[in-house]
Amino acid sequence: MKLLFPLAAMAFAAPAAAEVVSADAHGFEIRHSITLVVPQPQAYAAFGQVDRWWSKTHTYSGDPSRLSLTLRPGGCLCERLDGGGGIEHLRVNYVEPNQRVVLTGGLGPLLFEATAGVMDVLVERTAGGSRITLYYRVAGFARGNGAELAPAVDQMLAEQVKRLRLFAAASRPAR
Repeated sequence: MKLLFPLAAMAFAAPAAAEVVSADAHGFEIRHSITLVVPQPQAYAAFGQVDRWWSKTHTYSGDPSRLSLTLRPGGCLCERLDGGGGIEHLRVNYVEPNQRVVLTGGLGPLLFEATAGVMDVLVERTAGGSRITLYYRVAGFARGNGAELAPAVDQMLAEQVKRLRLFAAASRPAR
């Protein structure tokens, strides 16, 4: 089972900023931020096209085209599986079009743990375009220990955010 874990060239945008903000046995907070030279609505729309930028390595099906993200309350970041099955990775709880999306759920192996996760995605207008900042906060009981899981989740999200930056800048990342 594969794990789901939510670049423009330097000429297109500043490098991504990433960090594990905090981590202990009961949870962690991760932050990733990218600056884009595209307008805020374009950056927001790119985030919603998760099937176009998410890595196949971090899906259960091995096929990111099976991912979908419905940007409305009650929508989800879902993945279709063979035989009519599927996964709800994250549920959309809050939407401010072109500005903010808040999703809840556990990515990858966190789906099988007694944890609660919140992904807060902010899309801001900047002088040269826009900035997307993604916070992922997870708390609860994880057999793998939150502090030990945080670096792997951080690395997975860093890869996805870099792919989002490529996609948003109208480049298409390799699958």
